Amino acid sequence: MTEPTTARRAGLRAVARGAGRWAVRLAVVLAGAWLGILLLGRVSAPIGPFDATVAFRPFGGGAALDIPPLGALQVDAYDGPLRLEIELSRVDEIRATQLATDPTRLDGVVDQVSADLRDAVERVAWLTALAAVGGATAASLLVLRRRREPLIALGVSTALVAATGGVAAATWRPEALSQPTYTGLLVNANSLIGSAQDIVARFDAYRASLEDLVSNVSTLYSTLSTLPPPGGADDSVALLHVSDLHLNPAGFDLVQQVAAQFDVDGVLDTGDITDWGSQPENGLISRVGTLGVPYVFIRGNHDSTLTAQLVAAQPNATVLDDSAVTVAGIEVVGTPDPRFTPDPGTDDGAETLEASGAGLADLVRTLPQPPAIAMVHDPEQAPPLDGVVPLVLAGHTHEREVTRLDGGTLLMVQGSTGGAGLRALQGEFPEPLTCTVLYLDPRTGALTAYDEITLGGLGQTEVTIEREVVPAAPPAVGDGAGGTGLDGDGGPRAPAPTPAPVPASPTG
Repeated sequence: MTEPTTARRAGLRAVARGAGRWAVRLAVVLAGAWLGILLLGRVSAPIGPFDATVAFRPFGGGAALDIPPLGALQVDAYDGPLRLEIELSRVDEIRATQLATDPTRLDGVVDQVSADLRDAVERVAWLTALAAVGGATAASLLVLRRRREPLIALGVSTALVAATGGVAAATWRPEALSQPTYTGLLVNANSLIGSAQDIVARFDAYRASLEDLVSNVSTLYSTLSTLPPPGGADDSVALLHVSDLHLNPAGFDLVQQVAAQFDVDGVLDTGDITDWGSQPENGLISRVGTLGVPYVFIRGNHDSTLTAQLVAAQPNATVLDDSAVTVAGIEVVGTPDPRFTPDPGTDDGAETLEASGAGLADLVRTLPQPPAIAMVHDPEQAPPLDGVVPLVLAGHTHEREVTRLDGGTLLMVQGSTGGAGLRALQGEFPEPLTCTVLYLDPRTGALTAYDEITLGGLGQTEVTIEREVVPAAPPAVGDGAGGTGLDGDGGPRAPAPTPAPVPASPTG
């Protein structure tokens, strides 16, 4: 064997030993970094009303949101060896309550969740990097047991962490956030998102068609105005009853058109002008101030105190809260719905509703004369007013219904003047838009007639107006819960006729 051959073999063995040492070093670094990330690469953080765990895991890129027990969604947002995992563990009762009861917090919930998530990801990213470097260095010290090995492991792990971050940044795909993959019960989320997107498009077409329908109210009114005056009284007071507008601009269009065309003396709104009572929803409320007639409002279960304040700020509006107001000589009392849907803690069931109605009945008994009309949001508030006032207006159910209570009081439940809002467009047909013009005797406050106005929903082109005339010689309202059953001049109130059926929703 020649000397050059021996030297070459020795060199090859040295290279192989060096490569082996580096392979061992790299294996130890990777194993240590992997263990460090698994053990320490996570943080617990509040994300909006949720308590969440945020972690990086060595499972190969992208992000995953786990929502037990509903399932999870994955987003292929970037490449690399680490995947971002977010698990929503529970809802914090205190933060959720604060969010539900404070509309200003509800307004900024999206920004707050984004800020919380960004802060948690930044924290876990730094912690993961330190855990990887620390784990690699500690593993090198324990396994290789040479002084310089920890320093080498520190350098190698730092380079690997930097490379991982660089790959993630270079392959970042923000458009993937709108194309998640769902597992578990969340597989239905795709269809839900599609429905929400369809709703926007359908609503544009829906409102465009309703513009024509609303204008047709004028044509129908021209025919209706040729009928004899309701109840034979040329000087009837006309009040427009609306309810459950639910932010539908077409509903506001209808209110404005009917108020002008029927020359009403005022509008009575039995609540749910919004969906969640939050600041972004309140932009349409300014339209109340453009109607040119008094607007009387009570809060529904979807209206916040901020919503009520904004309504009250309109120059023509009055918000009733166990209080009374006189509109065109007709005295009206009202009480809000005691519940606020975003805050489940305010819902104690029918007992709370009945108690609010009883409180309004107590107010009526303190007045010199019984008012002509009481306004509540939920029909469940009406029973304590039976026999105390002749007419109770309500909403909430989205189903128009006129009934005579046991004590003689007439309960008129409005449908939804906003067609139940955007939620109604999720079905094949949206609910119809409804409102009612009430005609009252200006001397007694007795109801003499009413016009039920119904606009068909998407896929229909019908507008109907049905007049119901109240008989002139009704029995008196009974004493019921302590009321007099008399009108403002001591005479009996008029009952309602049996109304003609009105379809609850269009069939096309």
